[in-house]
Amino acid sequence: MKLFPLTRMLLAVGFLLAVSISCSDDDDTPDPVETFDIQEKDSKAGKVLTDKDGKTLYFFTKDVAGMSACSGNCLANWPVFTVANPKLGAGLNAADFGTITRAEGGTQVTYKGWPLYYFKNDAAAGDVNGENVGGIWFVARTSYSLMLGNAQLVGNDGKSYKSDYTEGTGETQFLVDDLGRTLYAFANDKKNKNNFTKPDFSNDAVWPVYTAELKDIPSAIDKTLFGVIDVFGKKQLTYKGWPLYYFGLDAMVRGATKGVSVPRPGVWPIVNKDSPNAPD
Repeated sequence: MKLFPLTRMLLAVGFLLAVSISCSDDDDTPDPVETFDIQEKDSKAGKVLTDKDGKTLYFFTKDVAGMSACSGNCLANWPVFTVANPKLGAGLNAADFGTITRAEGGTQVTYKGWPLYYFKNDAAAGDVNGENVGGIWFVARTSYSLMLGNAQLVGNDGKSYKSDYTEGTGETQFLVDDLGRTLYAFANDKKNKNNFTKPDFSNDAVWPVYTAELKDIPSAIDKTLFGVIDVFGKKQLTYKGWPLYYFGLDAMVRGATKGVSVPRPGVWPIVNKDSPNAPD
């Protein structure tokens, strides 16, 4: 008569052990790692934007107007980055990302209006072999204060200009802000001296001073060539001693260069690596 209670007890103990082992196995299962389609990662070039696998993403300076200038054989070396409704990593702002439709069809993700690409020679996560290739390809960062653009200069007069401000066609490289908007110098300024802006800023709408905290810049540019001056309480960024401005009639349109012909070519030049130092 005592056999049945003993048997029941053994079965109960066995059941409890099985449940305990099962729970223990469940507790040892690691939580799934959250993945993001776009994230910031450390690299030899500093913090860069990457895809979900850590592959570096890049900007192309010829895309300054916001549409991709890379096609044909270019795409074999610089494949486009595209993903629908990308999931963003910590610290990234959804408002900074967008999508363009490419000329040949398909879509491409953009950051602050810059289309994003891979580089074919990046074999592994963290590789940055595309940095400064040809002086026109740069790792994508969230922290750029300035970028470089490559485009045909077109003045407010509708005429095309070369880099020497004579009429004609030819691509010129120039400094832009992080959103691709052109920056200019004033020929009558002196080294670290703004000779245009009035104390009451009544003419600032025509040539607004460029104020920005200097963070990261493309590696092709020497960061030591930048400075900051005080202009009636505003902090204006300088390059090679030249105070930097926007042009009001560019209407903050990325890649617009209308200022190069106002009031005549050479008075308000774009600035780039070949710009002379501002005179004392």
